[in-house]
Amino acid sequence: MATIKLGYAPTRRSIFSAPDAIKYRGLTADRLKELEIDFVDIDDINEEGLLYDDHDVKKIAAKFKAAGVDGLFLPHCNFGTEYVCARLAKELNVPVLLWGPLDERPDENGVRLRDTQCGLFATGKVLRRFRVPFTYMTNCRLNDPIFERGVKDFLAVCNVVKTFRNIRILQISTRPFDFWTTMCNEGELLEKFNIQLAPIPMTELTEEIKTVKAEGGKMAEMITYINENMEVEIQESQVESVAALEVATEQLLDRYGCNAGAIQCWNALQTELGIMPCAANSILNEKGIPMVCETDIHGAVTALLVEAAGMDETRGFFADWTIRHPDIENGELLQHCGPWPISVAKEKPRLTYPLAFDHPGSLTAEAKHGDITLCRFDGDNGEYSLLLGNAKGVDGPQGMGTYLWIEVDNIKRLEAKIVEGPYIHHCVGIHKDVVPVLYEACKYIGVKPDFYDPIEEDVKAYLRGE
Repeated sequence: MATIKLGYAPTRRSIFSAPDAIKYRGLTADRLKELEIDFVDIDDINEEGLLYDDHDVKKIAAKFKAAGVDGLFLPHCNFGTEYVCARLAKELNVPVLLWGPLDERPDENGVRLRDTQCGLFATGKVLRRFRVPFTYMTNCRLNDPIFERGVKDFLAVCNVVKTFRNIRILQISTRPFDFWTTMCNEGELLEKFNIQLAPIPMTELTEEIKTVKAEGGKMAEMITYINENMEVEIQESQVESVAALEVATEQLLDRYGCNAGAIQCWNALQTELGIMPCAANSILNEKGIPMVCETDIHGAVTALLVEAAGMDETRGFFADWTIRHPDIENGELLQHCGPWPISVAKEKPRLTYPLAFDHPGSLTAEAKHGDITLCRFDGDNGEYSLLLGNAKGVDGPQGMGTYLWIEVDNIKRLEAKIVEGPYIHHCVGIHKDVVPVLYEACKYIGVKPDFYDPIEEDVKAYLRGE
């Protein structure tokens, strides 16, 4: 599971009760500890451990930067001081969580201690003036279920943003000539999002494979893993090539400091090695290192975002939209030659031949059913968006490769959305509902969220705690 660190900067305003603010600073910190949230406080900045003095902003920012916080939590322990919150948030440039505890009943004389809700209104306005995007968690009590859910969803948002801002993709060779759909603008990805590519020629991969085979040790371990986790239906020498390919690719990913990869999986690789790379990709994907097909750089970005939204606890799977379900009106087949992670499969995968090629090295297995999120990062003509939606696994005819029949609310609407773009026939699925997290993360990464079903109001309601 990913580890996210929050900067904890509870705030107050002088005209409201300082003792009550101090009380809620402690109660909120205790609740975060109960939830095992990793956070850095400001107890050493001033005697109250609260954000209210403008002179403390630089010191707090320096402390949080030194600690490497991934998000900023601004609990309003009474009304709060909106401009110092905004100045700190602007300085840090990380996702911001705005929240305050629900106010109690006024006393018998009409005295109110905190007016937290009113302060949240003020801070939200000033953050907008500073052009600081923020996440709002509804005004609630510390022990309300929505508090725990909201904080943990925010951690996942931070993980998506942290991942997106540190993407480096190993590009193994060019895209296949026929796949004009997977072309990307490398310079634009760098300029707009700091997404960096590390392109290498196919020969660099094949030379690395030769080295791996000559050394033997890691390859032998990988052969053991393959035999234990797959029903092997190919020759021993071909298994050796699959194992060597996985080890070589992982070493190149590490050498170039990459957290994902995209490979030209045909046809040069088959000429050099005589195998498909699907099973090797599957093993990398199982390790949490997204490796996608047909040099689809946008697909690799998608895979990283989807798994980050799931806090790196659940593996995603890179798929083609292929054909309509023959019996279910809104059904569709998600499939690829065989690169899906083993943990996605409902059965032990077979290491065999793919559907459309004559070379071995792909997996065949149906994926587990259940509720899934489907996602695609893509763009053209300088505009980028994130296609989002839900589906569920259903029964269907037996397939080849790694596959899953799914059902959506309206396949015609989805089909039109993909054809009309900017999307292509590739997506990434995950057995987890991460749509709200990805939607919320979009405000921080400069990408437009785009739903294939009209669920935006439902997602907003979820994020409001309804």
